[in-house]
Amino acid sequence: MSASNPLDGTPQHIRTLLNTLHTQSSTQEASISSSDYQSETFDDLMRDKFIALDEDKSQYLYQLCRMINAKTIVEAGTSFGVSTIYLALAASANVAATGGAGKVIATENEPTKAAKAKDHWVQCGDLVTDVIDLREGNLLETLKRDVEGVDLLLLDIWAPVALPTLKLLLPKMRYGAVVVTDNTIGAAERYKELLAFIREPGNGFVNMTLPFSRGLEVSVYLPRK
Repeated sequence: MSASNPLDGTPQHIRTLLNTLHTQSSTQEASISSSDYQSETFDDLMRDKFIALDEDKSQYLYQLCRMINAKTIVEAGTSFGVSTIYLALAASANVAATGGAGKVIATENEPTKAAKAKDHWVQCGDLVTDVIDLREGNLLETLKRDVEGVDLLLLDIWAPVALPTLKLLLPKMRYGAVVVTDNTIGAAERYKELLAFIREPGNGFVNMTLPFSRGLEVSVYLPRK
């Protein structure tokens, strides 16, 4: 019996595209050594790389968005737009099930990556493109406007920007919002300021590091009234 997939029922052309993109990403990722992940130049190395969120993490992210009925989602670090497809599919499914409006605010500073992402989304069709709001440029500027009631924030971005992004969005996050941060075991040193902040009890987060490859931090925002 094959393993279950939360995207069962998603149009086949989208699943085929995702399989292709994950294969391309895995091939590129295999060329990166473990020492590269610990290198101080890692972020520079990744600037022109594909390196999508792993397929199992992406499927978990989709499932998590469905569990919390996430309709307003922010993705800090869109890259080639693979994880964005999962977020958009989840937001669209939640809107179809419970009504309201869905929005995935995607952010990307590299124009070539943004162009690739848009091409991938167009291949998916309206189910994906109708809910994506792509903001190109410095996300610390583009996220200052038109962001309210955030249900989920995905942090898969240049490490020095992660904590400033979280602090910028914190006033816009609802009680019970979820923050997902990738690579928190493999890049714990680079994310040390962010991890210190979200693990400080006074800042209102309840955290768990999930045992995916190189770690995935899931933090629930439960500030005291």
